[in-house]
This record gives sequence, structure tokens and C-alpha cells, in this order.
Amino acid sequence: MPAYMIARVKVHDPEGYEAYKTKASAAIEAHGGRYLARGGALEVLEGEDSGARLVIVEFADVETARAFYNSDAYQEAVKIRQPVSEGNFIVVEGL
Repeated sequence: MPAYMIARVKVHDPEGYEAYKTKASAAIEAHGGRYLARGGALEVLEGEDSGARLVIVEFADVETARAFYNSDAYQEAVKIRQPVSEGNFIVVEGL
């Protein structure tokens, strides 16, 4: 069953964030993930907008999404992301 990693990220240093994007993309690809949305135009239909980027990545299943997130390669990317942004990451099981 597919799983979706959904991230909302407020970027404080766009230049510093570029290095994160490169490393994160490689780790996602290595785990068979694919971007469904990545910081594109966003329209809030109800509620408040946090002003954060929205990223949605599809994985084969929840276990693969967890393996990606906990991988050494992605954790190296996290070390780059955290000083230049604030994020909220969740994984949800698809239908």
C-alpha cells in the first residue's frame, strides 16, 4: 500500500536550503520515492496558511518511507536543513 511523506518547511536561508534539496532528492530516489509536489504554487481553501513550502513524496509503503527518513543519507541532509529552516514531516498510509 503506498505511503506519502508530507512536509511543511519554512525556509529561512534559501541558498543554504539548496544543498539540502540535492542530498534529499538523492536519498528519496535511492528509496524508490517520487515527488508529487515540491514547493509549487499553493492555494489555501480553508484555514490559515503557515507560509511554508509543501512537499509530498510517494513511497511504496510506510516502512520504505521510514527507512528513507532514518537512512544515513537522509540524516546527513537533515543536518543541512535544520539550521536553515523549520519543518514538520509526517507519513500517512495511502489507499
